[in-house]
Amino acid sequence: MIGTGNDQARVRGRDEVADFARRCFTGTPGDRVGVELEFLVVHPADPARRVPVDEVRAALPPLPAGAVAGFEPGGQLELSGPPVTLDRAIAGLRADVAAVRRALGEAGLALAGPGLDPLRPPVRQLREPRYDAMADLLGVPYGPMMMCLTASIQVNVDFGPCPAARWERACLLGPVLSAAFANSPLAEGRPCGWTSGRQAVWLHLDPTRTRPLPAGGDPAAAWARYLADARLMLARPPGARRRGPPSRVTFAHWMRRPGLGGRPPTMADLAYHATTVFPPVRPRGWLEVRYLDALDPARWPVCVAVTAALLLDDRAADAALAAAAPLAGRWWQAARSGLADDGLRRAAEECFGAALAALPRLGCDTRLAAEVEAYAARHVCTGRSPAVDVLDRAAAGPAAAFQTGEEVPA
Repeated sequence: MIGTGNDQARVRGRDEVADFARRCFTGTPGDRVGVELEFLVVHPADPARRVPVDEVRAALPPLPAGAVAGFEPGGQLELSGPPVTLDRAIAGLRADVAAVRRALGEAGLALAGPGLDPLRPPVRQLREPRYDAMADLLGVPYGPMMMCLTASIQVNVDFGPCPAARWERACLLGPVLSAAFANSPLAEGRPCGWTSGRQAVWLHLDPTRTRPLPAGGDPAAAWARYLADARLMLARPPGARRRGPPSRVTFAHWMRRPGLGGRPPTMADLAYHATTVFPPVRPRGWLEVRYLDALDPARWPVCVAVTAALLLDDRAADAALAAAAPLAGRWWQAARSGLADDGLRRAAEECFGAALAALPRLGCDTRLAAEVEAYAARHVCTGRSPAVDVLDRAAAGPAAAFQTGEEVPA
């Protein structure tokens, strides 16, 4: 969370929001990468069975490279690596994911890669005031689906010497990269009609807190407007047994009418509010890319490598944006069709080529480059987003969609 200097200072108007928003774009000028991987956890012998969080937690081993394990509301496992160079970020999480897979396997469990649970209904396992408030605000059916069924890859990067440039890259590349890694075509055992059902869930949620921000112009000013105009996520009153009606009160309303919240908003309230909005790209003193589906436990390094390379390397970014920028508004098409959309496929080919050229400049090894090349040959050049493989496996029965692929050869 961005520090405010005086967390209890009152937020009186948009000038204070603008100051906070500018701080969200002020970070270290480096090139570090931090990765957050989410996975569904299943019983391979009985994929329809829900796995309790306590059962997963008891099976987790010490993580050799220092990732932090956590859980999402539906029991999805999250592994978060520290911010380091791209090659170290991938190498560290490879070791930690491998350790988790071995330990869960010994406990009769497995990590699964789809970005949306293909079989099980949404059931919330974690009960916290924040999650209660989120459920109240977002409503059904998409709120429970997002909280309990989705899994993603989040790539975090330093803003570098020119935050606006990296912000613009991340936003403009969104639909193309979302299509290239779309991996969630099933829900409740049936095709859901989307290549990225996970992204479709996000697109159907509250637009005041999930719509994309504009790529051009002053990103801090756009972020300030976004925060002011987003609805508040209000905690349920103590002892309340029922959900209240969804809040229609925005942060701007609260600033104008302090009595709405029982007191005036403070900088601490604004900082918390910023953690409750979820655009596809979010600034937090670093850059969060949030639009990528989870992948098979053996395939996620490709997603991280391509995304980070296109954000960090200027030459790669220029080449990729020449192809991707004209498609920057195609969020819905990317979620619906993935790489079956010919324009998105052609742009993805250019993006993968640019990323491959950048990986040696970023210190990445030949193994990673080979993985990216193999992924491009299987999915990008053929127009087959990973979701097509999920659908093919599901033809043998819905539970088969949880199956994971073979390890990538060293």
